[in-house]
Amino acid sequence: MVTETENTVYDIGTLMREYGNDVLRTAYSFVRDKEAAKDLFQETFIKANYNLDKFRGESSVKTWLIRITVNVCKDYLKSAYQKKVVPMTQVEEDSLRVEDDYEQIENEDRDEQIRRAVNSLPEIYREVVLCVYFKEMSVADASASLGVPEGTVKSRLARAREVLKSKLEGRL
Repeated sequence: MVTETENTVYDIGTLMREYGNDVLRTAYSFVRDKEAAKDLFQETFIKANYNLDKFRGESSVKTWLIRITVNVCKDYLKSAYQKKVVPMTQVEEDSLRVEDDYEQIENEDRDEQIRRAVNSLPEIYREVVLCVYFKEMSVADASASLGVPEGTVKSRLARAREVLKSKLEGRL
């Protein structure tokens, strides 16, 4: 499907080439499973293709796609299936890890603690942290992507930092 918004023509193939990596990284940052992220990537672009003619150009195309991705990921994480299934990639990664470099292992451990702390945040804080720090979005882009005012993004980010600091103080 091809649509025109403010003299710009969008087709799903172009969007996938230009923003596919951003969508896939966003999905992975939410679900932490490569195969699930690939499925969510596909679902995001299916929804985008279906709604391409409804894109009004009030935000950038990237922001619109990331917002769709966030919503698709939220729906997935709420599903009963996801709550019951342990990803095989997680089991395989845990069993194949080779402890060969102490510094590398220490860094991986620190990174894992940070990931766990971020994933344990309430959803409204976690999604702001993922957008701003992991997706490197500006506060304005995160605001548009999440559909909340910029002030809300800033306050949630500040609260998330406080919670993360208290969770991680003593662990690192």
